[in-house]
Amino acid sequence: MATPIVALQQPKDISLDEIESELGRIWLSENGGRASSIATRAATFSMVVYEPEEFQQLLGALGFYEGPIDGIYGTLTKEAVQEAQTTYGIRATGRIDPETLIRLREEYDKMPPEHKKVTNPNARGFSISEAIAAQNPCRIITLCPVLGEDEGVTAQVSAYCPIQKGNSSRLICCEYITLRGTKQALQRVGDLVVSLMIPSLPKFVWWKATPNPEQELFQKLSQSCNCMIMDSSYFSDPESEFLKMQKLIDEETYMADLNWHRLTSWQELAAAAFDPPERRASLVELDRVTIDYEKGNASQALMFLGWLASRLNWQPLSYQDEGGDYEIRRISFKGPGDRIVEAELAAIPTADWGEINGDMVGLRLTSTNSEANCCTILCSETTGCMRMESGGSAQNCRTEQVTPLTDQKAEYLLGQQLQRWGRDMLYEESLSVTTEILKLRQ
Repeated sequence: MATPIVALQQPKDISLDEIESELGRIWLSENGGRASSIATRAATFSMVVYEPEEFQQLLGALGFYEGPIDGIYGTLTKEAVQEAQTTYGIRATGRIDPETLIRLREEYDKMPPEHKKVTNPNARGFSISEAIAAQNPCRIITLCPVLGEDEGVTAQVSAYCPIQKGNSSRLICCEYITLRGTKQALQRVGDLVVSLMIPSLPKFVWWKATPNPEQELFQKLSQSCNCMIMDSSYFSDPESEFLKMQKLIDEETYMADLNWHRLTSWQELAAAAFDPPERRASLVELDRVTIDYEKGNASQALMFLGWLASRLNWQPLSYQDEGGDYEIRRISFKGPGDRIVEAELAAIPTADWGEINGDMVGLRLTSTNSEANCCTILCSETTGCMRMESGGSAQNCRTEQVTPLTDQKAEYLLGQQLQRWGRDMLYEESLSVTTEILKLRQ
């Protein structure tokens, strides 16, 4: 059942200088009116959401998409992506991958200036998912980059009460500030955005794009928040982006990756497979790892391998891109006792594309010692193991299906992240090994 929403004020256009005074007027008017007895201004945290949603704008300008620019990957958006991919001779998956995004940008750049204006209704900043609103944000500042000419920055403010506390009628209310302008225009108001984050509360930034430490706005936000939240399933070049994230962590910027949390089921099942004492003893014999993932984004596969290596004390030795249809990557490690461990990552083209770009499909852990009791195969519940069970050795392996998280969407995972915003040392240790691997690329 949807959370009831009480609007203290619908979105209202104002000047940048009027933001705080307008919010003050909203609460002042409520104190003197009927709502004063039921509405309470929340005081839990501030959050900036950088929401480019470039692909929806490109699809709209190119005539493939007539829906709102809202960042929601629904049926209309998927159909528009498929139509564009078919038109441009790209494999029609319905998902935005690097190849598709690059082509959309190229086609947009060819358009005459008078046709580049995106006329779709811009709904960004007006709807925050229940998963986020349920955490009682005090203030959400949404930055909405737009395509086209730089005409400055426009601002809208609104206040809603989406949360009901227990069985009482008192509502916890939230303030929403939406700023729109080109990327260049938003850069100019970075100091204003920082000042809008309430000093006495925890500050989060959800950067729904690739990390960009060279960008002045990114720098200001990362230096001003308690936690910078990313989602590596968006990354077009995970190998480069992970190195940037590690550098930020080394500089004491607290980073969180929503895609990391999608690996929880794989990590838990892999660990549980070696819980029995007889199997735990065979862990030292484990020296062959195969990871299959949906073609399009290697983030999950790289992070899982980094996690496994960090837990088993494997030191990266080499990294090779073999290429081919499966875009094979081969990584070697030195384990305890100087044992050489070989890992293979394979990008699998699947017919049933999921919502998340680059989901893990299968995992096989084995040993060159035929007497070792460590063969383990984990299969995706939705796509199966495909290559993992080939070769005739599967009957000697412990095989299990991995059930994905109930909801893998970024908004749901963000709601969880907001509840555990302390540093995640396991993630940081795993990412550190992942970046050690990536530095060895040939």
